[in-house]
Amino acid sequence: MTLTKNKYYFEALDYFPYNMSECLDALNYALSYEPEDADSLCLMGRVYSEVLKDYETGKRYFEEAMQSNIGNVNTPKYYIECLLSNEDYEEAEKLIEYALKMKGIDKAEILNAKSLLLERKGEYKLAMEKLKEAKKFSFCRSSLEILEDREKLLQNKMPKTRMRKTKENVV
Repeated sequence: MTLTKNKYYFEALDYFPYNMSECLDALNYALSYEPEDADSLCLMGRVYSEVLKDYETGKRYFEEAMQSNIGNVNTPKYYIECLLSNEDYEEAEKLIEYALKMKGIDKAEILNAKSLLLERKGEYKLAMEKLKEAKKFSFCRSSLEILEDREKLLQNKMPKTRMRKTKENVV
C-alpha cells in the first residue's frame, strides 16, 4: 500500500498549488490508502491554509500530521506559517521552540519564522538578531538571499534614531 500512497502523494505534490482539482483528487487517494500519513496530512493542511485561507481547518490537519509522525521535519515549517497567518502567536512560539530542537530540520527556515513572529509583535531588534542567527544556518545562496532581503525590509521598518542639534554639534 505504501508504494501506491507515495505515488498519489507525489502526484498531489506535483499538482500543488497550480492544479488544485487534480491535487485534491490525488491527495484524497493517498489519504484513503494511508489516513495517518504525515506528509499527506501536511499537504492537506497547506491546501486549506495557503490556498483556501481556512486556517482553522489547516491547523487541524497539521495537528493530525504532527500526531501521526512527531519527527516529520516537513510539517513544522508549514504549521508555523499557518499559525502566524492566523495570528496564533503563542502557539507558533511554542512550535518554533520545539522545531529548533528537531534533528534534521532546516534551522534557517525556523529562525526566519521566529524573526517574522517577533516582527509581527513589533520587536524589531530581536527579529533582526534572529535573522542574523538564521544566516549562520543558511547553506545555499537562495536561502541566504531570502534572509538578506528580509533583513533589508526589517531595517526599513525599524525606527530611525536622529541626532539632536546642540550648540556643541553646531560649532
